Amino acid sequence: MVYTPLRGDWMKMHIREFANLCSVSVRTLHYYDEVGLLKPAFVDKQNGYRYYDETSLERMQEILFYRELDFSLHKISEILSSENYDKSKALSAQKKLLTLKKERLERLINAIDLAEKGETIMTAFDNTEFENLRANYESEAKEKWGNTEAYKEYQQKAENTDFNNAEEGLKEVFKKFADCKSEGNTPDSADARALVKELQSFITNNFYTCTDEILKGLGVMYTADERFKKNIDKHGSGTAEFICKAIETYSK
Repeated sequence: MVYTPLRGDWMKMHIREFANLCSVSVRTLHYYDEVGLLKPAFVDKQNGYRYYDETSLERMQEILFYRELDFSLHKISEILSSENYDKSKALSAQKKLLTLKKERLERLINAIDLAEKGETIMTAFDNTEFENLRANYESEAKEKWGNTEAYKEYQQKAENTDFNNAEEGLKEVFKKFADCKSEGNTPDSADARALVKELQSFITNNFYTCTDEILKGLGVMYTADERFKKNIDKHGSGTAEFICKAIETYSK
């Protein structure tokens, strides 16, 4: 790993070096910066290059621990930004959760061994303790977030929205993007721009107010987060990237 000296005694890592060290993509770091989850330690005003330091590395480690536990990026942000966040207690809780996750995997492996011998054991699938402990974390984040206007809006719409239908509707929009791409349209085409507008309106009408800034962040997330990318690309290979580029064009 090569470290780049900046401004006196500072020793910083360029964004690509930091990405390689953390085993994430540069695009992911750009998105974390945009949503305020992980800001660079320093941005060179002359060339716009982002640099990260030891404090950045510590924060990234915390983020990755939560990602291993399947916390959403929004939940992670709420937890880490909480006024009463205690890093030592968080690490202890993360260790407990990861231990429970490991124990469950060991039970599942043992169940497979027994299944190969013709025996059946269903208790290996019980994940109640892990889910309950993780729910406690999420409730703490919700307690802090619950007073914001965004959450109040979300609650109001939740009362009047059939989320199963809403999710199916969102998938239909993604499918339209896939069809648009397969028909040979480019991300900056009129058809693609119309679909971006449809996506923004759909999110606003069914989930929360999707501002241009939020829309742009979603576009990046669709490709930076592998789970989103994988689900969207089920409609057609490259759909997530197509949507991301279409949103970039639309937002200019």
